[in-house]
Amino acid sequence: MTVEYVIIGNGVASVGAIEAIRQHDKKGGITVFTDEEYPCYGRPLISYYLEGRAQPDNMNYRPKDFYKANMVDLHLSEPVTKLDAAAHTVTAGGKQYSYDKLLVATGSSPFVPPTPGYDTVKDKFTFIRMSDALALAKKVKKRSRVLIIGAGLTGLKCAEGLYPRAGHITVVDMADRVLPAVMDAEGANIVRKYLEGKGMEFHLGDSVAEYAGNVAHLKSGKDVEFDVLVTAVGVRPNTALVAEAGGVTETVLPNGRIMRGIVTNDDRSTTLPDVYAAGDCSLSYDVTIEGVRPLAIQPNAYMQGETAGLAMCGAEVFKREYLPVNAGGFLGLHIITAGSYDGEAITIAEDGNYHRFFVKDGRLVGFIEIGNYPRAGILTDMIRKRTPVAKVDFASLIKSPSLGALGMDYVRAVLKK
Repeated sequence: MTVEYVIIGNGVASVGAIEAIRQHDKKGGITVFTDEEYPCYGRPLISYYLEGRAQPDNMNYRPKDFYKANMVDLHLSEPVTKLDAAAHTVTAGGKQYSYDKLLVATGSSPFVPPTPGYDTVKDKFTFIRMSDALALAKKVKKRSRVLIIGAGLTGLKCAEGLYPRAGHITVVDMADRVLPAVMDAEGANIVRKYLEGKGMEFHLGDSVAEYAGNVAHLKSGKDVEFDVLVTAVGVRPNTALVAEAGGVTETVLPNGRIMRGIVTNDDRSTTLPDVYAAGDCSLSYDVTIEGVRPLAIQPNAYMQGETAGLAMCGAEVFKREYLPVNAGGFLGLHIITAGSYDGEAITIAEDGNYHRFFVKDGRLVGFIEIGNYPRAGILTDMIRKRTPVAKVDFASLIKSPSLGALGMDYVRAVLKK
């Protein structure tokens, strides 16, 4: 008897699930529904498309024949509108499809704050999908004044992508620094000054009180004139299908804070029978804070999808350790951040580079590096495995990461793999 697998969403998590399923089940039917018109692509590459460093044809996450080779029935531009967990069916395009196992990998959607006058802005965009990048590429010209609301990773990557195209870029954020979710104050100041040196303008600790056509009236009293508006203040997990079907889509932390996202077990199963969830729409256990939160990062999405795929086809599931890792750069300034920024901070600033490491309860729990950061994978592995700093030559490790600094027991363990 063949198993019918249905996947809602066509991002990296769905690819991870497809590949895991096909490793163990060569005959089961796999049907994928997505509201996008493109096969799975690398979302971080959309800023590179704006820069002219990538084209849609070479942004695919897998080769063009991926779906055919894996016998996947792909439904582009056909979103699922209803999930009936009791009947084991989904509705898409007005038709019902039955499933034995279902993966919800619906990702997230951009949040646009309700701001007076927003409807008066003619050319306004978000920045999360390929379609956003294609639309911006058509609209932004050499003399365009671009206003970006949001100085986080999405906002600054958009600014980087538009930099060669636009005449001027202004970034507004209510936080007092850029990259507030992934950077401390000192590191954020380095990034902001670097981008200001490239001609970008920042209004931090401020927000838009009202739009009036092509003018943004800020709460500080300042006015910003623009031709194109991009809102990049954050995303919200797409949980509606699971919530409407009766699944649990939020959890309350011990401190009372509500975390929104589909709640899953270690094997990515949800509170609905035979329904799994992976990627930005779901919550994950972060080893660095020892608690759950959204981890909207591409490598984590793939691993979550892979885990779900293994569980869906009845294969052995191995526990994955998730943590937030962000690596990239802005106009030539390279950064990498990982984990949480709690505990004792150790800072090394020299030769134009900035490195800060956070140690809590005798373990490395996070780091921020700007500039050159050789072999940062060693540090993330140390965080993931909760390696005590007392068991390694930590002083040498943070100055020049090497396997030798981790000790011979660690090296032998690596060589055995």
